[in-house]
Amino acid sequence: MSEELAFNPDRSAFDFKYAEDYAYDAGVGLNENVVKYISGVKGEDPWVLDFRLKALKIFFEKPNPTHWATKLLDSIDFSKIRYYLAKGAQRRKSWDEVPEDVKKTFERLGVPERERAFLAGIDAQFDSESAYSNMEKRLSSMGVVFVDSSVGLKKYPEIFKKYFGKVIPPSDNKYAALNSAVFSGGSFIYVPKGIKVEQPLQAYFRINAENFGQFERTLIIADEGSELMYMEGCTAPKFETGTLHSAVVELVALKGAKIQYVTVQNWSNNVFNLVTKRAVAEEDAQVRWIDCNIGSGLTMKYPAVMLKGKRAKGEVISIALANNGQHQDTGAKMIHLADDTTSNIVSKSVSVGSGRASYRGLVSISKNVKNCRNNTVCDALLINSNSRNDTYPAITCSGENNSVQHEASVSKLSEEQIFYMRSRGLSEAEATSLAVNGFVNDLVREFPMEYSVELKRLIELQMEGAVG
Repeated sequence: MSEELAFNPDRSAFDFKYAEDYAYDAGVGLNENVVKYISGVKGEDPWVLDFRLKALKIFFEKPNPTHWATKLLDSIDFSKIRYYLAKGAQRRKSWDEVPEDVKKTFERLGVPERERAFLAGIDAQFDSESAYSNMEKRLSSMGVVFVDSSVGLKKYPEIFKKYFGKVIPPSDNKYAALNSAVFSGGSFIYVPKGIKVEQPLQAYFRINAENFGQFERTLIIADEGSELMYMEGCTAPKFETGTLHSAVVELVALKGAKIQYVTVQNWSNNVFNLVTKRAVAEEDAQVRWIDCNIGSGLTMKYPAVMLKGKRAKGEVISIALANNGQHQDTGAKMIHLADDTTSNIVSKSVSVGSGRASYRGLVSISKNVKNCRNNTVCDALLINSNSRNDTYPAITCSGENNSVQHEASVSKLSEEQIFYMRSRGLSEAEATSLAVNGFVNDLVREFPMEYSVELKRLIELQMEGAVG
């Protein structure tokens, strides 16, 4: 794919919005009536509304997390957020049927070009609902399901209900409970036994409205011996007021299945990005999270893998870039619950200006399992003297013949390095970008080619004026 087709990572390219004209609006603030309104618009079964109302109660009862982010999270005023906005409840399978302003938004973001160029299927969400969804007929004929969560609930209840809320229950944390109460949009994917989806499936999430919360819910089930790659991109225009993004992602990899989940986010600085992502890997299954966190004022995201079956494998590859006024608190969780399971965590973070990046990880190997292995590597690069990086590993290793390896390093970009590269004709921004791209290059190669180009260009833009 050519560089021209990769969507432009420059934040200014995303700082646009069109006039709001919504057919469905739950109003401002959160209460039972809002939850009932959302469920009513969607025409959900009674058990779904019951699930939502129980989750709402949990949300109100649970406090905010008590670690470092408490003060930042306490600044979120839930009474001023709009929890559901939609142009219409019906998703479209043709660009000609998409509302004109929504169509213009996704055309500016390059979504149609990406679909034509290299995707097997795409779902584009605008605020609360999917605006456009399409998948190759060839995959449909093979039994692959790729729809938004609302369609999944109605059309495939026998499999959706079996796994929905089981990997991440509403009681998991305050924001998982919030999502469970007001979830809308997101993807439901089912890949039948033995089917290997060769091209990626992608979802694109766009926040257009001010004082808004986006709460997509994604559930992916890879049946025995199947394989797929799923990619998601996220943007929002910049507002003076805070915007909340609180998603829940549940992955289930059955015996011998493989799932790769790729995320590239480029939120504006006013977004609180509070996401819960977790996978279950059965016997001989593999789950790989590939994650890039750029933008947002605060990100809290720790993709997890529950290694439930023998010889299951889990991996998290992550890049985080924290610029001025940003805090990227990211990491990974690996829970070993069966013999001969292996996990790998590789995290690289870059802190620019007054930005702060934190790695928060959990590795747990139960005393009831044996022959398990984990390797964790956390590398940080500080660009300025006031940049900050923290590492908070939590490791429990017991049982028989199990091992855990943790390595962490912090380096600083020196003025001498910049001076040397500038003496070779590079500008300050070019020199800084070259150093940062070299630092993350081995992980960037893990992303699909289309995203690798995007990440390198984004780093170049982020480094402008970073040193000095």
